Amino acid sequence: SRMRRLGMMLSSCCSQSHLALVDVKGFDPSDVCVTVRDGKVTVSAEHTEEQNTALGKTCTHRKFMKEFSLPPGVDDDEVTYSV
Repeated sequence: SRMRRLGMMLSSCCSQSHLALVDVKGFDPSDVCVTVRDGKVTVSAEHTEEQNTALGKTCTHRKFMKEFSLPPGVDDDEVTYSV
């Protein structure tokens, strides 16, 4: 099912603790983009789906963005993520 629940875990390689868990439900992993710049992490996703029905064509577009600051002492290059 395309609506399966996906969680994206953000971590710091120099710390055993996790920084965040972001719910990206409704998006494929290839739809998700993560950028880390200037002490901020931005998680965004975008998906467009078109379907032909007996009544015509329908288009569904979903977009998501979440941004947050890294904790003090965590360097941009230390952040890793997985889906």
